[in-house]
Amino acid sequence: MQRSQFGNPPPATSPPLHHPVPQHVSTVPQLRSPPPPAPQHQHSGYGSPYQPHGQSQPQAQAQGGNNAFGAYGGFINDPTAQMGFQVGQSALKHGTEYLEQNVSRYVNVSALKHYFNVSNSYVVNKVVLILWPWRHKPWARKLAGPNGQFMPPRDDVNSPDMYIPVMALVTYILLSTLLAGLRGAFQPELLGYTATWAFFIVGIEILGLKLGCYLLSIANDSQLLDLVAYSGYKFVGVIVTLVVSEIFNRGQGTGGWLGWTIFAYCFLANALFLLRSLKYVLLPENATDERGAMQTVARSQKSRRTQFLFVYSYPVQLIFMWGLTSM
Repeated sequence: MQRSQFGNPPPATSPPLHHPVPQHVSTVPQLRSPPPPAPQHQHSGYGSPYQPHGQSQPQAQAQGGNNAFGAYGGFINDPTAQMGFQVGQSALKHGTEYLEQNVSRYVNVSALKHYFNVSNSYVVNKVVLILWPWRHKPWARKLAGPNGQFMPPRDDVNSPDMYIPVMALVTYILLSTLLAGLRGAFQPELLGYTATWAFFIVGIEILGLKLGCYLLSIANDSQLLDLVAYSGYKFVGVIVTLVVSEIFNRGQGTGGWLGWTIFAYCFLANALFLLRSLKYVLLPENATDERGAMQTVARSQKSRRTQFLFVYSYPVQLIFMWGLTSM
């Protein structure tokens, strides 16, 4: 009987060991300091790790600047946007032309530019003339050339303008509200009431001038604009009356003998200024022909124009200036 061979089994061998292999490889960026700045005449051999190879840094900055707005960077170059701009420009152009055509029916815009051609020296001399017209000579306006056109206000102190009346009107509205606030009687509605009252008086006066020009056969637009300009000079005297009376009456307004004295002086100065100035508007010295036709027309209207000039310079201005100072 033989001995079994399984008594001493052969030694067992263990399987080889395997290290785990990572499935997702993560690369860590290699950090390094930026290269030193190179002179302008030299080109550095180091490039930015975040820009494409072969592209310089100024080009990358320019490309980044162009794309700063992202998707909206090419909005101006969009054909739809360009078409919208063209439509807007065309609508604005036609709207401006339509406005000029409709406004020109009532107001000569080109003629108004003449009345705003002023200078600082003209404004000062004109205000002094309105407040002290007693010794001023001459009152005739200067001609710009042989065509009979008058010189602009900046070159002739006797020429009417629109700048002083408009500024005086706005100053009167703000000053009246300010004085009411200093007296403790300010209300938010006061500014609107004062502006409405001032514009109402100006509107009534312009309508009266328009009616007077129609009755006196004054068909020239420039003469009507002259009358409108002269109608606004009374606000200068009204402002002086309000300020001086407020200072010397110690907040009591234009009442008392001092307030009435200042009002009377400003009214007489404004009346004399209008009487002397409007004489060359309502009573021009027309040249006559050999038959004397133009002279006959001027003589037939001279009496009515003189009466209109006196009534407008004294009674009408007295009522309007009293209404403005007592507001």
